[in-house]
Amino acid sequence: MGPLSWLSDSLREFRDRGDKLLLCLCLILSGFGVVLIYSATHYTGSSRSAVVQVIAILLGVLIYILLSSVDFELFTQRAWKFLFPFSVVFILTTLTPWGVEVNGNRSWLQIPHVPVTIQPAEVAKFFFILLLSFQFSRQREKGISKPSSILLTAGHTLFMCAVIAAASSDFGMALIYTFIYVVVAWSAGVKLRWFALAFAGISIAVIVLWPHVSDDVHFLRFKVVIDHLTGNQETIYQQTQGIGWQQSRSILAIGSGGLTGMGYLKGIQTQSPYKTSLPARMDDEIFAVCGEEFGLIGCLVLLALLGAIIARCVWVARRASSYQSALIAMGVAGMLAAQVCVNVGMCLYVFPVVGITLPFVSSGGSSIITMYAAMGTVSSVKTRSLPSWLKDRSSL
Repeated sequence: MGPLSWLSDSLREFRDRGDKLLLCLCLILSGFGVVLIYSATHYTGSSRSAVVQVIAILLGVLIYILLSSVDFELFTQRAWKFLFPFSVVFILTTLTPWGVEVNGNRSWLQIPHVPVTIQPAEVAKFFFILLLSFQFSRQREKGISKPSSILLTAGHTLFMCAVIAAASSDFGMALIYTFIYVVVAWSAGVKLRWFALAFAGISIAVIVLWPHVSDDVHFLRFKVVIDHLTGNQETIYQQTQGIGWQQSRSILAIGSGGLTGMGYLKGIQTQSPYKTSLPARMDDEIFAVCGEEFGLIGCLVLLALLGAIIARCVWVARRASSYQSALIAMGVAGMLAAQVCVNVGMCLYVFPVVGITLPFVSSGGSSIITMYAAMGTVSSVKTRSLPSWLKDRSSL
C-alpha cells in the first residue's frame, strides 16, 4: 500500500467513522486561541506567532485525521519496547547543545535551520499515555491493585518524572505526568487505599523537606501563593513585585475585564509594550488576556469549550471496545483536565507558576500538534467502539 493509498483510506475511514464532533470542538477552541494570540502580540507589530499557530493547527488537523485510522491498541502491543527508551532519550536531548533554557527550565530544543522550538516532554506525554494504558491492561489479569502492579506502573511514572526534573527542572510537566497516572489508575480500578497511602507519603515528605528547601525557587513559588491566599502581609513584596509578579499582573488583568471585558485589542496590560505589563501573555498567561479583553463571559466560554472536549473524551472512553482503549481516552481526558486546572489556577493566583500552557489556546507548535495527536487517538478509540447494545459496560 502506497502513501497516497493509505492517505485516501484514512480520509475515507475518518469520513465514515471518525469523531468529527471532537474535531469541530478542537477547531473552535484553537480558533479562539489564535484570536487571543494575535491580540497578545499585537503590540509588537508582528503577527508571526499567530501565523505559526495557524500552520501548527493545520498540521495538527492532518495528524488528527491520519491517527483516527490507527489501531493504537495493536500499535502499542507491537511497539511498546521502543516507545519507552525513545521517550527517555528524546527528553534527555534537552541536555545537548540544542537544548534551550526558558524561564529557568531547559525544556526546549532548537534544531538548526528549523524555525520552531520543540518541547520533548510535551511530545512524550502522548507515548506515556499509550504505555501506561498498555501496562494496566497487561496487569489486569494479575490484579490491578496488587503491590507488583502498583510498583510497575507507579515506578514507570516516577522514573519519567525524575528524567524530566533532572533534564530540564520542569516540575510543572512532571506534575502533569503524575496527574495522568492518577486518572488512568483510578479509571483502571486501582483501590482507593493506594491513593490514600500515596497522599500520606507525599504529605510526610513535604513536612520533612519543608525546612530544608526554604531558599529554593520552586518552594518560593508555592509559598508566595499560600501567603497570598492567607493574607500574610510579611511577604507582600514577593507577592506583588517578586516571585508573585506574574500572577499579580494576571489577576489584575482578569479583574479589570469585568463582565464583558475592555474589548478586543483594547486591553490595557495586553496591549502595553512595557515590561511592567502582563508577562508571558501569549502562552502561560493567555487566560488573563481573555479575561481582560472578553471579560467573565469570554472566560466562561473558553472554559465551556475545554470542558466539552474533556467530556467528549470521557464519553468516548465509556463506549470503548476494550479496557486498554478506554484507558487511553481517559488518559487524554486527565491530561487536558490537569493542564486546564494548573494553567487557570496560575492565572487566578491559586496555583504557583510552573510553566504549563492552556491546551489548544496558548502559543506553541509542539503543544498544539501534540494535543491534536492526542485527540486523534481518542477519535481512533471512537472509530473502533462497539454499539451500545453489544457492549458489556460492566467491563469498564
